[in-house]
Amino acid sequence: MISEWFYLIFIADLLLNTLLKPYLPVNDYFQYVHNLKGVARYERFKPATRDAIVSLLLRPLESFTALESKILENSNPDALHFIAQHLDLKRYQNSIVLTARNSSYVDEVDFDKVHAIINLNRVNNTQHPNKLFRAVNTLLPNSGFYIGTVETYNDRKMSFFRRHGKFLGQLKWYADFFINRVIPRIRFVENFYYMLTDGQFHSISETEILGRLVYCGFEVIDTKAIGGLTYFVSIKVKKPMETKNPSYYPLVKLPRVGKDGKVIRVYKFRTMHPYSEFIQDYIVRMNGYNDKGKPANDYRVTRWGGFMRKWWIDELPQLIHVIKGEMKLVGLRPLSCLRFNEFPEDLQKERVKYKPGCIPPYVALNMPTDLGEIEAERIYIADMQKHPYTTDIRYFMKAVFNIVTNKIRSA
Repeated sequence: MISEWFYLIFIADLLLNTLLKPYLPVNDYFQYVHNLKGVARYERFKPATRDAIVSLLLRPLESFTALESKILENSNPDALHFIAQHLDLKRYQNSIVLTARNSSYVDEVDFDKVHAIINLNRVNNTQHPNKLFRAVNTLLPNSGFYIGTVETYNDRKMSFFRRHGKFLGQLKWYADFFINRVIPRIRFVENFYYMLTDGQFHSISETEILGRLVYCGFEVIDTKAIGGLTYFVSIKVKKPMETKNPSYYPLVKLPRVGKDGKVIRVYKFRTMHPYSEFIQDYIVRMNGYNDKGKPANDYRVTRWGGFMRKWWIDELPQLIHVIKGEMKLVGLRPLSCLRFNEFPEDLQKERVKYKPGCIPPYVALNMPTDLGEIEAERIYIADMQKHPYTTDIRYFMKAVFNIVTNKIRSA
């Protein structure tokens, strides 16, 4: 038995030398995409043994035209059609890396000229999505394609409903959500979870996956639900961000434009999925804004986040900034840089003269639409110029009345 094992490693090492030796930097990709790194058993092996194990996952294509066949074999016709809409498979045959659940097809691929990476192994199956995406980023040139698939919250929920009916499916969904979503987010418990599962059941939202892609240097081009999974198409536009990974904790800090144009980090209770802040441009590009000046059809907001927004609960941590002197109780709403730059130039120049506030003017004036919010800010600034000491008091009283009498609700 021992001799057979050493013989297998010897053969695998030879295969590694022929297929991968000239391109050792791509090792990271194959290790992360097949969920080897981070699994304790694998990490205990010596580097040569790890390389040999990776080589066992590499496969040649049977023929020059076998790429489409392999995609079809590991997905379905609709998925193949979706991929082919964005990527010319025949033209780039020899510059595409294809990964299926248990193998990667790299035969004839020039790793110095990789044009696209197609990963049909669900992102849920990797313990370290960001490290996988970063490895992909290093392999691709600018404008190179990364196409992948993920089983989202909704995909998994619908799968439970189809298999078990709505009532039993709902119960299974709650249990799965707690085990495969909540537990992996608990510090110190997550390592034990991944040790038991190898990360193969991890539950994740579409928002988080798209946000992670943008965070790791990609621009999302398209997504589509196919056959119980969600497929995404992205292109590399820059190197991965070097900022610290966003937290999963209830309290978040968001960059907002403050007085004199200084960017401050405003505290709020989390109402969106992790990494949501990185795809605001994508949401706006796809859906535009609603009549309240918020991104339309914003699926980044969680169900409990919608409840907190409805009753203004998510805004309470901003009182910390009032105590610190960065904000006022009443004042112009602290805007993201993207939203600030969309305001009229004359209003941009005026609003940076004032500290932002927890309660914005449109609440006091009951003008919650996009245009109404801008007009409310102009009225507030004019009032501040005329009555700098009493305006905030009057606006506070009006805002409290509107909220208590249910005349206005948070977006």
